[in-house]
Amino acid sequence: MTDPLFTPITINTTQLSNRIYLPAMHLGMAQEFEVTDQIVDFYAQRAKGGPGMICVGYATVDELSGNTQNIGAHDDRFIPGLTRLASAIKENGSLAAVQINHAGRYNFSFFLNGKQPVAPSAVASRMTKETPRAMTIDEIKETVASFAAAAVRVKKAGFDAVEVLSGTGYLISEFLSPLTNQRTDEYGGSLENRMRFGLEIVAAIRNALGADYPLIVRMNGNDFMPGGNPREELIAYAKALAQGPVDALCINVGWHEARVPQIVAQVPRGAFAYLARGIKEVVNVPVIASHRINDPQTARQVISEGYCDMVAMGRSLIADPMLPQKAKQGKENQIVHCIACAQGCFDNLFKLKPVECLCNPLAGYEQHEEQLTASSAKRVMVVGAGPAGMTAALTAFRRGYSVTLYESSHRLGGQLHLAAAPPGREEFAQFARDLEAQITALKIPVVLNTLVDKNLIERAKPDVVLLATGAKPLVPPIPGMELPIVADAWDVLENKVETGARVVIIGGGAVGVETALFLAEKGTLDADALKFLFVNRAETPETLFEMATKGSKKITLIEMMDRVGKDIGKSTKWGMMQDLGRFGVQTITSGRVTKITETGIEYAGTLSSETPGNETPGNETPSNEIPGETIKTIAVDTVVVAAGSKSHNPLEEVVEQMGVGFRVIGDANKVATAFDAVHGGYQAARDI
Repeated sequence: MTDPLFTPITINTTQLSNRIYLPAMHLGMAQEFEVTDQIVDFYAQRAKGGPGMICVGYATVDELSGNTQNIGAHDDRFIPGLTRLASAIKENGSLAAVQINHAGRYNFSFFLNGKQPVAPSAVASRMTKETPRAMTIDEIKETVASFAAAAVRVKKAGFDAVEVLSGTGYLISEFLSPLTNQRTDEYGGSLENRMRFGLEIVAAIRNALGADYPLIVRMNGNDFMPGGNPREELIAYAKALAQGPVDALCINVGWHEARVPQIVAQVPRGAFAYLARGIKEVVNVPVIASHRINDPQTARQVISEGYCDMVAMGRSLIADPMLPQKAKQGKENQIVHCIACAQGCFDNLFKLKPVECLCNPLAGYEQHEEQLTASSAKRVMVVGAGPAGMTAALTAFRRGYSVTLYESSHRLGGQLHLAAAPPGREEFAQFARDLEAQITALKIPVVLNTLVDKNLIERAKPDVVLLATGAKPLVPPIPGMELPIVADAWDVLENKVETGARVVIIGGGAVGVETALFLAEKGTLDADALKFLFVNRAETPETLFEMATKGSKKITLIEMMDRVGKDIGKSTKWGMMQDLGRFGVQTITSGRVTKITETGIEYAGTLSSETPGNETPGNETPSNEIPGETIKTIAVDTVVVAAGSKSHNPLEEVVEQMGVGFRVIGDANKVATAFDAVHGGYQAARDI
């Protein structure tokens, strides 16, 4: 049977060997608009994996269109760097394209040396908190010409195609949307007028490049912006593009300001492919589906079921550059899946740091791969099989060392299984399975249900011990912690304990928020039940929404600091905060639990400590007031403690006294994130 993922496809006159398209992603690796060795190495490695086409970018079209961390295409001086990048991709087996774009009102004056960003109209951006300057007709014509000139540079550099970004809230989509286009001239008002800017750009590019050069447009299937483009307008725009000079359409979702999650694990795999299908049904050019297509099976499904002709797999190939090759060779069980955590890719961009990856510590550091060979053989004992220990074991083995991995529990993965418990976080368990599959494929010896001690170390005679013994829950010094109504968050997430109808969670960090959302789902209808009731029109959509978000528990989250979720990454935090409100979780900030009783808790806080809009439960009564502070009580059935973790490192003193070389890694060294654990484990094994 023919694999739909590896059936050739033609865009214009160019044939692609398969249906995998690596879309443009901002990597933050350019310097002063110049292509760097880091960019070349990154894309060369992805090309070796074998996607049909790789699109780099975005690349700038003029001085106002981006910042110095973007690849430059707005001047001839950038052609040599672009040429080097095109060659690196093509020489390693993939076709190469460049996405060109103008940020419009999404640019920051900070990046423009104080110049004001431009847009169709002077409508403030919720993302930048700045108001742009409305473009004149002359500036519009100049920008159209700049797009065409940039496309010519792309072609001169040896790329096989050019893509225009016409979505995501950037300049072209700002012209298209009535939300940001309030013009009264020929570029504003009717849909025909609002489409004019984008259509003039692609027409100018086609005229400059000739009939046979592939031209792709990446556009929104839905912008998810209230007051923005309805889907019908976007479909009409897609038809206009396809009837004119455009050879393929790549369909993405949402603006950066949209309040619908788009790239995080909360989004089901392939969830937005329906948008590509809505456009594929009305155009006669190849259509590429995007977002959360992180495994070959999902990719095959959306192609074979007619949603699209190709799939965009971007962060999937950050996590595993060899994904296409593994899928083609029948080694899908060895793929390291993107888990949509956004910790290394998207969150890094907010910090103006180059893209990295939780699942792949080599992402962005591809040049290090050649340095992995060890200079001598050593026996390495890894104690603890969480993400730090498993990554260290894999890295040490690949360097040529003899490795044995020890784990005190019955399974590999450590806290990845805890992270996977809350709704929308199941991909963390996938990462645990992926690491285990790699260890199995490499036949690294694993010893489970074994507590490592001095005697075992003496028998094993390791040259190096990597201590990855993890962390234990922190027990705060609160009177009443020993009472039967108290449970630990880790035990709750692993379903080891039952919780009552009224729950107070002590601690509003990541674990506290995740536990609150985990419990808030209890008593809600699952997806299958909701679909059944909806299809049969058994209940109204409003009732179904309530049944999907109103559980059987009343949950209060108490945090000592002034806000919850301070240790949650920016890309995922806003969605989790949105869900706390949506599922009715009450939050109290600047609150300090002073006592746990058999029937509830007492906490101290200022009168203004409650989060606005999240008043404390009605069963709360003030008592024991003291100056400047109020002591309140909340009647509850279960108190869940999520007060943090502390390093668990019982073996460091032992191995130090034995004179064995060692490193402490992961939470055993310092409690941090899964990203830190993976990268720390990798670095420790590199340093042996």
